[in-house]
Amino acid sequence: MKKLGIKAIILAGGLGTRLRPYTLFLPKPMLPLGDKPVLEHIIDWLRRGGVTDIIISVGYLRRMIEDYFESGKEIGVKISYARTRRPMGTAGQLKAAESYVDDTFLCIYGDSLIEFDLAKAYRQHKNKKTTATITLLPYQTTLRYGFIELDGRNRVVGWDEKPKYQGLINVGCYIMEPRFLKYIPRGKMYGMDRAFKRAIQGKELIQGYTVDGDLIDIGDRKSYRSAYDKYLSRLGTIR
Repeated sequence: MKKLGIKAIILAGGLGTRLRPYTLFLPKPMLPLGDKPVLEHIIDWLRRGGVTDIIISVGYLRRMIEDYFESGKEIGVKISYARTRRPMGTAGQLKAAESYVDDTFLCIYGDSLIEFDLAKAYRQHKNKKTTATITLLPYQTTLRYGFIELDGRNRVVGWDEKPKYQGLINVGCYIMEPRFLKYIPRGKMYGMDRAFKRAIQGKELIQGYTVDGDLIDIGDRKSYRSAYDKYLSRLGTIR
């Protein structure tokens, strides 16, 4: 394993309201997938990709995360913790870890995982001299209902049954320069989309990096159940 020499910030401070009641006593990144929590799968992937200096930005039920991972020594990484006392949104949670970074860094959501070549993504980011690179995944969905089109006199002029839409989605993994953080106000609830919009308005260069793979997302109960079953099947049958 060749070290990339960059730090990773994992955002793990959200309330996980869409996953209740699972998250009433367990922070979302600590929900199990197979034989380990989501957060440990993310850290394992980072370590395999050459990133071993990790900051976990924690808030809700933070002690469960800190007590489980401690310094990270047991799993071959170095872990520090940036703490917030209340929900801050994804960008606000990132801002809380600002003092830990002074060079190019990774930012990863603690509730999703997609494995790709980190070194290759990092090289593109540096070669393009971009402020931030957003990891993207091709995605297609079919609506459950048909769309009816009316003209100005309420006459039906079109019927599109269960239309398909496709595009690129954000998988919650970024490569960033520290200057991106100036677009996030301190101590304020702030979403990552707002921070990126401000950066674009500030004439910063923002690039996309498209990957292939299987996105593991535990944003709500349905997606978590699907991910859990998938990882459970990988463990095989216990006899």
